[in-house]
Amino acid sequence: MPAAMPEPVAADRPADAVHPRALVGVLAFCGVVVAVMQTLVVPLLPHIPRLTGASPAAASWLVTVTLLTGAICTPVLGRVGDMYGKRRVLLASLGVLVLGSVLCAVSAQIGVLIAGRALQGAALAVVPLGISIMRDELPPARVLSSVALMSSTLGIGAAVGLPIAALVIEHSDWHTMFWVSAALGLLDIALVLGCVPESPLRSRGRFDVLGTLGLTVALSCLLLAVTQGAGWGWTSAPTLGLLAAAVLTALVWGRYELRCASPMVDLRVSARPAVLLTNLAALLIGFAFYANSLATAQMVQEPRSTGYGLGASLVVSGLCLLPGGLSMVALSPVSARISAKYGPKVTLTLAAGLMAVGVRGSGTSPATSSG
Repeated sequence: MPAAMPEPVAADRPADAVHPRALVGVLAFCGVVVAVMQTLVVPLLPHIPRLTGASPAAASWLVTVTLLTGAICTPVLGRVGDMYGKRRVLLASLGVLVLGSVLCAVSAQIGVLIAGRALQGAALAVVPLGISIMRDELPPARVLSSVALMSSTLGIGAAVGLPIAALVIEHSDWHTMFWVSAALGLLDIALVLGCVPESPLRSRGRFDVLGTLGLTVALSCLLLAVTQGAGWGWTSAPTLGLLAAAVLTALVWGRYELRCASPMVDLRVSARPAVLLTNLAALLIGFAFYANSLATAQMVQEPRSTGYGLGASLVVSGLCLLPGGLSMVALSPVSARISAKYGPKVTLTLAAGLMAVGVRGSGTSPATSSG
């Protein structure tokens, strides 16, 4: 969270320049494109070793690296947007997405693909930037429903992107999906330039360079240990060393942030129970959502001889996630109404309960029962 509240500055645009429906539609489309980018390689992962000559461990980095760069860039770019302009940073994030997509589209070398995916991961900041722009630009009566729609775009894009990517992989060259991602990113940039104004709000203070470096090191060490621990061994020297480095760096970073006049993260605010518990709940729900999506896509493709797989095609595995995306489109306005009437805590509790019921139900598939 930014350390200081944003302050208004002069903005030379007419009061009616913002068209709420166009603004929400464009920002939501940006979120969907980013989510599609995040998941489009999931159906391709089992085939990457054959297509690139890389090991399965190296191929898994096509997913891991986007999570790593997204975790680092989201708070950093959010702070930069508060200070220097959210629309400007949004456009830069989309530009990085296009660049990463082009890198992946022109190469079959695993190193280049990982670098391209790292750039694509930086675009995950688009969703929180879009939410911030909505809060700045929209009338109060439209903010809650618009934020609910923007938040749901990650799930919508993931559910839509998987079957589309599967169709492309089965019927065309696999590089095509990265060219499509680049084209969608360019379309996003054009739409933002035409429909999204620059927010007139700015935050005081200077950019916290040391805080950014400390956060980057701590998150990098932690995520590397978590994502590679199963392969390296949870008690191996690299895993334990990275975990120790993450803890020590986080302690030093936290001490510095508490003393910094304009910290990257206001730890005093983040430690408040309402903020801390909300962030923890969002973390756990996000983990459950992505774990379920990845596990479902793989389980459906695994052969029936495994005892749990369904032996279906790439396209079928993607279509299995499509109903989730459609339900998010349908229920995002419903969640906004529930939040307005009963409070967001009730909405979050209901959503978590529904997710638990859905995951429990999916665990009783015919393949699992017969195994």
